[in-house]
Amino acid sequence: MVYRELGESGIQISAITFGAWAIGGFMWGGSDEKQAIGAIRRGYDLGVTTIDTAPIYGTGLSEELVGKAVKGNRDNYQIMTKFGMRWNKTGTQQQFSTDKGYEELWNQVYLDGTRESVIKEVEESLRRLDTDYIDYYQMHWPVDNVPMEETMEALLRLKEQGKIRAAGVCNFSAVQLQEAEKTLRIEADQVPYSMVRRDVEEDVIPYLKKKNKGIIAYSPMQRGLLSGKYTPDTLLAEGDNRKYSRFFKAENIRRVNAFLDQIKPIAEAHDASLAQLALAWTIHQPGVLAALAGSRTPHQIDDNAKAADIELSDQELDTIQQHLNALHLDLN
Repeated sequence: MVYRELGESGIQISAITFGAWAIGGFMWGGSDEKQAIGAIRRGYDLGVTTIDTAPIYGTGLSEELVGKAVKGNRDNYQIMTKFGMRWNKTGTQQQFSTDKGYEELWNQVYLDGTRESVIKEVEESLRRLDTDYIDYYQMHWPVDNVPMEETMEALLRLKEQGKIRAAGVCNFSAVQLQEAEKTLRIEADQVPYSMVRRDVEEDVIPYLKKKNKGIIAYSPMQRGLLSGKYTPDTLLAEGDNRKYSRFFKAENIRRVNAFLDQIKPIAEAHDASLAQLALAWTIHQPGVLAALAGSRTPHQIDDNAKAADIELSDQELDTIQQHLNALHLDLN
């Protein structure tokens, strides 16, 4: 496994990080506690010592499962969780915008970055995780109607109290990052990033690199699209929000599969799957600290962890880039 420092925090995180959204069951068809705990512990054996979770993932269930899995070995893990998406408090803050096809819970979720909410949420997460500190505490989404300074000051107090070791954000633009850092240091920005979604290369990554920090990439396999397992005729189940994703338009699936056929020889040369190649490519990119890989079973984490062992040459990276340059998707 490859390990990298999280900004200037002194915290070393695994380049393949355990993404714990799926084990919460929310939007993933339920959760199997035994399998989830087994996946986290198997990941540790493979060097995947960093776990990314959030309260909204199963309305607390994901954090509870993480807490159970790391019990007795807590200090050897790096736990990253989040705050700001409240399902148990409505009507007081900006409602999280939703798309058709999402579960009913989304219609009850509100964003909240108030000082009171941050302090309350960290205590709830500490309880569910069964720990007295969080390694890396992230603001899940920017909030428009709460002063950034108020939210960041709350994080600063939590850091001074030792309840969190480092602070971060998710889904922030470069402008929002600059605003947040007027109050405290942000160590990374967790953002969507994959071979076919690279908009953060324009401003977010350059800003972070200049400040000696980077991104934590989520959806590095573009929600499975880069696995090559989907065809234009694939029927996605009701409730699967990929049915409404622009990336899963039939023509885009066809174009992505053509691209994957072109880079498949590189995967085969490393005895790897296309999904593993997508993960390996992600952690080879400048400015990327880690890639989140969701795992619900020990077998899945076995596959994901292997991506860290793939050493892509400059020539292979150039070949992939040439094919990406010729790939044009309809994302309107």
